Amino acid sequence: MAEANSNSEVSPNMTIYINNLNEKIKIDELKKSLRAVFSQFGEILEVLAFKTLKHKGQAWVIFKEVQSATSALRQMQDFPFYDKPMRIQYAKTKSDIIAKADGTFVPREKRKRHEEKGKKRKDQHDANQAGVGVNPAYPGAYGAMPPLSQVPYPGGAKVPEAPAPPNNILFVQNLPHETTPMMLQMLFLQYPGFKEVRMVETKPGIAFVEYGDEMQSTVAMQALQGFKLTSQNPMLITYAKK
Repeated sequence: MAEANSNSEVSPNMTIYINNLNEKIKIDELKKSLRAVFSQFGEILEVLAFKTLKHKGQAWVIFKEVQSATSALRQMQDFPFYDKPMRIQYAKTKSDIIAKADGTFVPREKRKRHEEKGKKRKDQHDANQAGVGVNPAYPGAYGAMPPLSQVPYPGGAKVPEAPAPPNNILFVQNLPHETTPMMLQMLFLQYPGFKEVRMVETKPGIAFVEYGDEMQSTVAMQALQGFKLTSQNPMLITYAKK
């Protein structure tokens, strides 16, 4: 897939081309982070990034709707992504997935098929690992972090607790297991006062996000409440218990 040289030369379409990306980031993490950041603009069909030297620092995000791609291009232009401002244009060449949908697809190399098989194997492995060795009593490694008693024990009912009063730390639930701290940081650092994201390896699906004060955390909570990192995982955000 060739990249676009200028927005003026390319008609708006469902695929955006992104360059000036940090080349030190691993491909799998890069693709997950891009999906996390751009899914706020609409349904994403695919995120493409390759390890070859020719394609380093580049990626393509394929949306289901042209309007989604246009919104993403306008709002995320120069967004600081892994310490580098993203450069975004409409893709010059129609992506395979769109070509298949409209009947103009011409078979090329089998690279994507291999990538998809590898991803399925990795996802299955991650899912298996997530269900092994979880110790509900594990206290966490963060000492001063809010107590994990608010986390439901796997497979067991828990007596409802009163919600925590407003404070500067948010408790985020219902995250997909493949979520990384960097993916969450990209979302939450858009709001003033962001300090850090903390995740617990033994408790997949949750995270703590800290802001400077409760007003700043409240703004972020209201803005991202229900945000979907995947179509099955709307985020549930509350104030953390201290």
